[in-house]
Amino acid sequence: MPKTLRLTGDAEADKLLSDDPFALLTGLLLDQQFPMEHAFAGPKKIADRMGRFSITKIAETPVEDFVELCVQPPAIHRYGGSMARRVHTLAHYILDHYDGKTDEIWKSGEPDGKELLRRVKALPGYGDQKARIFVALLGKQLGVTPDGWREAAGSYGEEGSRRSIADVTGSGTLAEVRAFKKAAKAAAKKE
Repeated sequence: MPKTLRLTGDAEADKLLSDDPFALLTGLLLDQQFPMEHAFAGPKKIADRMGRFSITKIAETPVEDFVELCVQPPAIHRYGGSMARRVHTLAHYILDHYDGKTDEIWKSGEPDGKELLRRVKALPGYGDQKARIFVALLGKQLGVTPDGWREAAGSYGEEGSRRSIADVTGSGTLAEVRAFKKAAKAAAKKE
């Protein structure tokens, strides 16, 4: 993954997300009912507690031991136990389906945008919206732009949008994405 992401405001956490595709996938998995930058800092917390961030080490750790590691203050998520179980399940899935090589999701067989979206949606813990955001993040920030990626990402793939973590490149864009989400939530309450 060629580019340095700036999603958390923490240089070390961002470097891990930039260098390790499974860390990035884990960050987005944690990005629900929790501030974005804290969710994406979760993999760094795991790395600090395990000595390194390793998909194999995560999967080989007994699930209850991994949960205990993840709920230690500061927990990796507001719902640390359930999210730790999801990370553990995701690690097993990537090992079983992609031989532990997360980037094979977008590299294996050179998928088009539609196939990439299908692969991401198949991941445990990834629904339609989260999958579209991940496709947008890959395209907008990491240069993973197979044919049809913007269409697969939907509104998250729109150039210049400020809808999701896919659009965060620093503190300024983080504030813009937060403002967009707040306005969307307010509009939804009025309906």
